[in-house]
Amino acid sequence: MTHSKSQIKELLEAHDLHLRRDLGQNFMTDANTARRIAALAEVTSTDNVLEIGPGLGSLTLALHEYRPRIVAIEYDRGMVTALRDVVPDDDNISVIEADAMQIDWPAVVKTDDWVLVANLPYNIATPLVCDLLDDVPQISRMLILVQDEAADRFVASEGSKQYGAVSIKVAHYAHAKKVAHIPRTVFMPQPNVESALVDIRRRDTVAEVNVDTMFSLVKTAFGQRRKMLRRSLSTAVDAEQFASAHVDSQRRPETLSLDEWYALTKAVSA
Repeated sequence: MTHSKSQIKELLEAHDLHLRRDLGQNFMTDANTARRIAALAEVTSTDNVLEIGPGLGSLTLALHEYRPRIVAIEYDRGMVTALRDVVPDDDNISVIEADAMQIDWPAVVKTDDWVLVANLPYNIATPLVCDLLDDVPQISRMLILVQDEAADRFVASEGSKQYGAVSIKVAHYAHAKKVAHIPRTVFMPQPNVESALVDIRRRDTVAEVNVDTMFSLVKTAFGQRRKMLRRSLSTAVDAEQFASAHVDSQRRPETLSLDEWYALTKAVSA
C-alpha cells in the first residue's frame, strides 16, 4: 500500500498540515514509482533501512512490503504525527523526529551495513550525502532520489562540466551511478526540476591518503575552477610538488582524475 494524490490531500487535511517549500517537501503520489524505488533498493527482511524525509510515508510503506527494519527520520513535527498514524504499528518501523543535518548518527546506526533509501529534500541532499560519506561508515549503500543536477554531480567523472569537489568526494568513498529518471509529474506539488535516482555503494577499501589535505586542495582548486592549478593552488602546492605528483600545473582542476588528486595530496603531505 502506498499513497495516491487524493490520499495525500486527505492526510494533509485530516492533520491540518500544509506543504512547506522551505523544507523542500514534494510528496510522491505515484504508487508504481514508490514500488519501483523500493524494488531497486534490493532490501530484504534482514536489512536495516534508514529513510530521511519520509513525509507522509509513500516510500516507507513501499519499503515495508519487504519487511526490513526501517528507521524514518522526519524534521517536520506535524508530519511526524501523521506518519506515526500511517505506518503499521509494529517493531519494524521507528519514526524519529530530528534534523538529519544535526542528528547524533552513532546513536541511531549502532551497527554496520545500513541502507539509506530516501527521497531527499533538495535543499539538503548534497551536504547530507557528503556528511554521511565522511562520518557514517555504517551506511554501506544509498539509493537516493535527488534533483537531476545533483545526481549528475554525484556521478560525474573528470573532464565533464558537472565534475567537481562533490564528485571527487563521492568517488573517493564509493561507486555511484544513476539508475533511473523520475519525472516531476509523480510529485505533489510538482517541482520545477527533474529528478534522478542514484545508487551509491561504499568501497570495501579506500585509498590511504590524508583526506583533510586532499579535500582542502580540491575545495580550493574548484573554488577557482577556471584558473590553472599553479594559480589556484599557489599557496598550497609548489612547483616541486607538482612535479613529484606528475601533474602539470597548467591544467585546470576538472581535468584531474581521482588518482591524480591522490598523487598531488601525497606530494603535499610528504
